[in-house]
Amino acid sequence: MNRRAKFLQSIFVLATLTTLASAQPNESPRGRKGSVYTIDQAISDNAQLHTIAFSGLAFITGDFGASTFIPPGKVCDYFGFQYLRDIDQDQAGHNPKFLSRLAGNVLKTLDAKQLDAFHQLALEQEPQYIELAKMRLPLIRAFCDNLQAKYPSGSRGLNKEAVREYVGNIFAKDGEMSLRRAEVFGKVALSLTADQKSFFSKVKFGDFSTWPDVDEREEMRKLGPAKSKMESVAFMTYASEFYSWYAGSIDADTYFCPERHGTYFGGFYMKDMPAMGKRDFNISLSRTSDSGKDFLNTLTPEQKGTVTKVIESQKSLLKETVELRRKISTEMRKYLSNSRPNRDEVIKMCRRYGEADGEMSWMYATAFAEVNRTLTKEQRARLVEIRNLDGYKSAPYYIYSDAVKQGDTSIKGDQFFFAPTK
Repeated sequence: MNRRAKFLQSIFVLATLTTLASAQPNESPRGRKGSVYTIDQAISDNAQLHTIAFSGLAFITGDFGASTFIPPGKVCDYFGFQYLRDIDQDQAGHNPKFLSRLAGNVLKTLDAKQLDAFHQLALEQEPQYIELAKMRLPLIRAFCDNLQAKYPSGSRGLNKEAVREYVGNIFAKDGEMSLRRAEVFGKVALSLTADQKSFFSKVKFGDFSTWPDVDEREEMRKLGPAKSKMESVAFMTYASEFYSWYAGSIDADTYFCPERHGTYFGGFYMKDMPAMGKRDFNISLSRTSDSGKDFLNTLTPEQKGTVTKVIESQKSLLKETVELRRKISTEMRKYLSNSRPNRDEVIKMCRRYGEADGEMSWMYATAFAEVNRTLTKEQRARLVEIRNLDGYKSAPYYIYSDAVKQGDTSIKGDQFFFAPTK
């Protein structure tokens, strides 16, 4: 297997684990016939509570390195791929073969020029992906400092406005990259031949069984070597998301799983690490629910109330994120009709989306720190048991899921995150 093939095979595993990790509490498994996941479910009190509780468990029992871990598919996610997997009527969306077969068919169907458009975009956006990941690090360091009450002199904790502004910048960068991806996707879609359109119309959106069984490894070998893993990550993301966007809808693009927000607390590390590097590994669909419940049950009523009160506080922000995602997705889809979206307006909306995510994340970080200050020795021991990661040690930090083994000691939570509230 050549170098690109090895890179891309690892990406198939990671993407599959990312989706497996998204199943939410007290719901039928995604894709089960008669049980379609929706935005309403994603923002429901139940799904939000156990996702937040799971993040609290991960954050309090974890460390800075674990908190930086995030699958690449959790950024620039306006292209309906999560929805495509979740609604599959045969429940194949959580099997490694789903992504393998989808990507293999896209690679086989597109011509060399079309695939080169994805490759050139990957080369262009590789440094941007890395920059986006690094933008998260000072924020996460600040959250970790806040958890341990390591405040600068004169501060009483995290400044909500500072956090909101900073995350707004992260999402604005995410929006710029997403717009560029949509532009390239639109050009490729408009260049499809009659035969290519015919093929994509015959395979059904949400029905894996209608896709021919194509060996993606054979298609990968035809592409030649890649210069870096991030280049391959980007390329395969484009290959897999192109179909979900082209054949999807505004509803599919608007959809998100509860774990899309507040991604700074190590939940993905806690859930995904036992499966990393394994092509055939099923993460329990009840992991978030079970561990989230166990976390809450370990707390006193007062401690639990500190977490549960966030649900009501964030409701208006969650509603706004849905509205923003729909408007952003509507603008980006203009590229499919050979028109151009209002770029400035899209970036403005993405920034506001990030501000909402930042405010919700501030709520989580503040609540987790308050609980952490009052935990007993016995409670901490129990939470480590629930974490259930004996033998795992995080890297100093991660660029997405890639460990950076030589820690950068310059990554600090900038003092403006702790500026006194005016």
